[in-house]
Parts: sequence; C-alpha cells; structure tokens
Amino acid sequence: MTTFDDRERAFETKYARDEEMQFRVTVRRNRLLGQWAAEKMKLTAEETDAYAKAVVQADFEEAGDEDVIRKLVSDLTAAGVEVDESVVRRAIEDHTVEARRQLMQAE
Repeated sequence: MTTFDDRERAFETKYARDEEMQFRVTVRRNRLLGQWAAEKMKLTAEETDAYAKAVVQADFEEAGDEDVIRKLVSDLTAAGVEVDESVVRRAIEDHTVEARRQLMQAE
C-alpha cells in the first residue's frame, strides 16, 4: 500500500504546485495588463502602479477573466481610448504568455 500512498501524495503535491503556479501567472498577467492599459491611458508612474493593483483586485470579483475584461474595456473607453473586447482578449493572451515566461525565468 505504501507505493500507492506515495503516488497519491505525489499527485496531490503536483496538483497543489500547479494550482499555485497558475494563480501566480494570473496575478502577474493582470499586473502586466494593468500596466499595458495605464500606458494607453497615459497615466503617471504612481497612477500606473495603483491601476495595476486595481486590475489584480478586479479579478477576485468572479471566476474567470470576464471581470478583468469588463474593467479594462470600461476604463479604457472612459479614458477615450478606442478599444473593444477582442483587443483586450488578445492582450490577455499575450500577457499570459509573458507572465508565464517571467515566472519561469525567476525560478
């Protein structure tokens, strides 16, 4: 039975590590998205930092990316930036890749 128990523990450990890594990628991605949007809105460095944190916080409203998409589209549109949902979705894809790359380099 110990071999089975060892395999089960190893699987649980891997699952927990994968979930933690996915969470870290999502948080990093949202921070990068906030910086991307802040640049488009021509915010100052201090405003950019605060806005990036606000985008990270927005992701905790509901599961999935829809809350972040709504925030970015709404804020960009309010700032007079021509943007639609497809542009934001593409930015999410691009920044997810970049966030994963940054985290892998850091390890």
